[in-house]
Parts: sequence; C-alpha cells; structure tokens
Amino acid sequence: MADDAYEHHVNDDVEDEEIMPLLRIKVSKDLKYAMSQLSPDSVRFLVDLYYTIQEDRKRTGNKIRARVDASINDPNYFLHLIFKAMGDIEHIIKYAMGVVSLRTPPGVWCLSIKGIGPVLTAGLTSNFDITKAPTVGHFWAFAGLDPERKWEKGQKRPWNAKLKSLCWLAGESFVKVSAREDDIYGKIWRARKDLEIQRNEAGWLAPQAEKTLSEKRIGKDTEAYKWYSKGMLPPARIHLRAQRYAVKLFLAHLHHVMYVTHYNMDPPKPYILDKQPYIHTHYIAPPNWPLTPELIKIAERKA
Repeated sequence: MADDAYEHHVNDDVEDEEIMPLLRIKVSKDLKYAMSQLSPDSVRFLVDLYYTIQEDRKRTGNKIRARVDASINDPNYFLHLIFKAMGDIEHIIKYAMGVVSLRTPPGVWCLSIKGIGPVLTAGLTSNFDITKAPTVGHFWAFAGLDPERKWEKGQKRPWNAKLKSLCWLAGESFVKVSAREDDIYGKIWRARKDLEIQRNEAGWLAPQAEKTLSEKRIGKDTEAYKWYSKGMLPPARIHLRAQRYAVKLFLAHLHHVMYVTHYNMDPPKPYILDKQPYIHTHYIAPPNWPLTPELIKIAERKA
C-alpha cells in the first residue's frame, strides 16, 4: 500500500512552483531590511555560496544541454527543475548583495565602477577591514597580491584564498568590459599589457623568467618552457601581470574610499603600485570619487 501511494506521488504532475515556493517569494520591506542587516560573516558566506551554486549550475546545464526539450515525463526534467532553482537562488543572493552594497559609501562606489557588480562588491567590502589596514599594502597582502609574501611549507597560508579568488574575478571582469566606453580599469589593463609586452620583448623580464625556470618544474615540451628558455614570460603570464596591476590599482582606490569614509581624512601617500626600479609610480586619484547623485543612481540601477 505504501508503495502504491509512493508511485502515485511520483507520477503526479506537480508544478515546479508548488515544490519550490520559497524561490517565488516576494521581497517585502521586512525582508529587505533583514538583508541590509546581514553581518560581514554572513555576507562572506552568501558570496561564497553564490559562486559555488553558480559553478554547480553550469555543470548541471552542461549535463542537460543535449536534452533541452525534455518533457515532464522525462526523468531528465528533474534536472531542469534543479537547474532553474539554482538560477533562482543565485538571483536571490545577488539581490540581497545589492541591498548590502548600497548601505555604505564604499559599496556604492564599487557599484559605480564598470565590471564590479553587487556580489563582487559585497564580497570585497565584507572581507576588508579598514581598521586593520593603515595602508593599501595591507589590502594587497591580505588578498595574496604581495609578491614578496611567500607561503612556506608547513606554515599557515599568509593570505585569504577566497578573497584572492574574488580579486581574480574582478580582474577577469575588467578584461571583459575593457572595450566599453565608460570602462576605467579595463583600459588600465590594456595599457599595462601593452607595456608588459614591450618590456618582455626588450628582455627586461628575463630575471623573472630565469627565476621561474630555477624554482618550478616546467615540462620542456610545453609552450611555456619555450618562452622561459628564451628569457621571456609566456603570454598567459603577461596577461595575468597586467590584470593584477589593474586590480591592485582598483584596491588602492577602494582602500582610499574606505579610509576616507571611516576616518574622514585621506590615507597615507604615495601608493606604491610596483616595486621594480624601472617603473615610475605616481599618485592616481580614485575615479568616481567623491560620489555624486548621478553616480549613486548608477549604483542603484546595478544593485
């Protein structure tokens, strides 16, 4: 009898709205207020959950891609429901991160930057504590962007791995929007990449290439080895160097905004954007700062 009841339940045409009612929830004022009060720890958890679900959704999508037109009687239809539910959860988390991002000037500033959305904004602002970072160097070190800081065997990782991943995502986003007219940091990436290519071809980066060959095992049959053996860095590494430069400048500007917001004064100068002796560094003021009503509207539309 129990088996008959179970069989009836499985074959019953239940709509997805009935089995996933929470994903159709209307955002009330109370719920929006609750979102705005999320603690930094909760925000970090939700940002991590967002990207985890996103990766799982992509894998699910690949699994069912060949069966896009599966009917409700097809077992594969259940995967469609899971795929849709994952997208709904992503949307809810993104909405909440938009609410979180708009509650502080640094969050609004991040949203005003092309390529930085609500999830990245919430992730970055919830990970950095300006009271523990008198200079931007502390931000870079905590995000794993200080080349002098090494992870020695047997020691605790000296940076935040998830934050480093967020910074990489920010860099990838800058690359994607670099052709947009209103982009800022993507254009910085492009200019820096051109400069890195010139220096690489001129042999200025040969010491880095030699050091890499001596410290890492690189297969002699790889494309990377061909470049290193000539005293040059491979294109992928040039790309990442330029991307890291743009991200470090963005973090320098984020540090400035957070510092001014918290202390009501400018942070120490100058910003040291690179330590190589052949690079001339100078102060670059944060774009879109101070915030204007127009910039705030841009941020609100993105949230």
